[in-house]
Amino acid sequence: MPYYESVIIARQDMSGTQVEALADQLAAVVEERGGSIAKREHWGLKNLAFRMKKNRKGHYVMFDLDAPSDAIQEMERQMRLSEDVLRYVTIRIDAIEEGPSAMMQARSSRDDRRRGERGDRPERGDRPERGDRDRGDRPERSDRNETTSEGASE
Repeated sequence: MPYYESVIIARQDMSGTQVEALADQLAAVVEERGGSIAKREHWGLKNLAFRMKKNRKGHYVMFDLDAPSDAIQEMERQMRLSEDVLRYVTIRIDAIEEGPSAMMQARSSRDDRRRGERGDRPERGDRPERGDRDRGDRPERSDRNETTSEGASE
């Protein structure tokens, strides 16, 4: 059977459980027609590049499918009928990639950076406090006022 990859954008006001229920419903349509779901990823709520049907955000779900073309056509028909699906795209691929998709890999690398696992940043205890910073040879504010007033009178 041919392989397909399908990405669905669902409405922003749906809860995570509702999005999963929608994905389960679409997966059941494919499985009823003799296909199988090789991989399913929920990418989360993301900003859209432009407004779609008055939505600025959408829940993204990606399927990797091993299914006949009539199963894909029925799944797309169900998505066209559903008011919860803003957009979808399905493409035929040569092989299903093992491991997480590029979107999930990008998310995990962002999570690592948020946790402070970057090697180029010093620990919090090594940073100077605000009052301890070396101000160089900058005069204090009162000195600057006196210097400017002297320069103006000359």
